[in-house]
Amino acid sequence: MASKKVVKKVAKKVAPKTVKKVVKKKVAKAKRTPNPAFMKPMKISDALAKVVGNKPLPRTEVTKKLWQYIKKNKLQDAVNKRNINADENLKTVFGGKKTVTMFEMTKLVNKHLS
Repeated sequence: MASKKVVKKVAKKVAPKTVKKVVKKKVAKAKRTPNPAFMKPMKISDALAKVVGNKPLPRTEVTKKLWQYIKKNKLQDAVNKRNINADENLKTVFGGKKTVTMFEMTKLVNKHLS
């Protein structure tokens, strides 16, 4: 009979790895400049002038004033906050629609700017 050699496997003891923390250097970002097309004052139609005023304003300011009007008159839908319930002044701006989503609103308002 042949004798079998029993070989014991010995687990090597490995030192725990050290994790190196990589420190990223903060790069000073250049201040973002607004697109000049958004800052250009636009003529406002008579229908929209009833809501935001009649002097020329940039698109961004028109949107801000429109939201101020909506919040002041509580025209935002209570259940679905994305919807705006139009009053008489806004109905003319929204093309006769009674309820408009906030995304549709900007599209419809752009038709009143030139």
